Amino acid sequence: MGGWGEERDVSMRTGEAVATALEANGHVVTRVLAGANLDQALRSNPVDVAFLALHGRMGEDGKVQGLLEVLGIPYTGSGVLASALAMNKRVAKAIFRQHNLATPVGYSVRADELASLDARHCDLGFPCVVKPASGGSSVGMQLVHTFEQLGPAVAEACRYGGEALVERFVKGKEVTVAVLGERVLGSCEVGYAGSTFDHTTKYQGGARYHLPARLSATRLANVEAMALAAARALGCTGACRVDFICSDTANDVVLEVNTLPGMTPLSLLPRIAAKAGLGFGALCEAILSLAANEPVDVLQTAPAFTVTALERSAG
Repeated sequence: MGGWGEERDVSMRTGEAVATALEANGHVVTRVLAGANLDQALRSNPVDVAFLALHGRMGEDGKVQGLLEVLGIPYTGSGVLASALAMNKRVAKAIFRQHNLATPVGYSVRADELASLDARHCDLGFPCVVKPASGGSSVGMQLVHTFEQLGPAVAEACRYGGEALVERFVKGKEVTVAVLGERVLGSCEVGYAGSTFDHTTKYQGGARYHLPARLSATRLANVEAMALAAARALGCTGACRVDFICSDTANDVVLEVNTLPGMTPLSLLPRIAAKAGLGFGALCEAILSLAANEPVDVLQTAPAFTVTALERSAG
């Protein structure tokens, strides 16, 4: 838990909540603070399985997962590739489209491309949503209403990973779906006073939660099916959360997949699981039971090669 990025505080809260629950279930838990010497910390502690309570870059993006693969330590959540794909929203959106999953129209821009914003934005229009292309917890996200606001918002979003995503604003209900393995646990609609579900509202209160989402049975079933399809498209395993905007015009669009959802008292995954009859301790156990390493076909013995040295004669 902990980590390097802007979501460290949320990760610490997730880690402590999970550790306490696992200890109550009889497990011996070591709290490992992720940082520059993470590999040494993992080698110096006898680890049967790593429960990942990390969020955001350098934790949710496949890097720590790769380290655990090298060390041979099973871990919770998605594997290296799925974690990396889900964290990069630009790439994830391209994969969603390949699988016929609707996602908001937009474009990405790097910090060194601010001068080309006018041409890039073209007819996308306003309002639009600007957010880091790699990140979570709504850190760095802004709703932009004018072109004058666009440049500063993109520059701010680029502070978190060097690339921003600009998307057309879709008005509607914010709905999230919890997936555990191959099972949809349920959905939650998040209501809030502002125009977006920002970091302050998410972690300091002010939101209203409706479980399940206030959609027709047919539409809710479609959203949950889309969530499972989005998770499968990226190759996600373990527990994940898929975020949607269910528009006022009855169109449902995938925003992103969170491969390591928050597990704080205010987090959405535990709320949805509780509604499905899975308490926090049981949820942690279920996530732990899915911990694994990615299967790799490795040759048991090195292949034998016959090497012939040829001497080229002079002349």
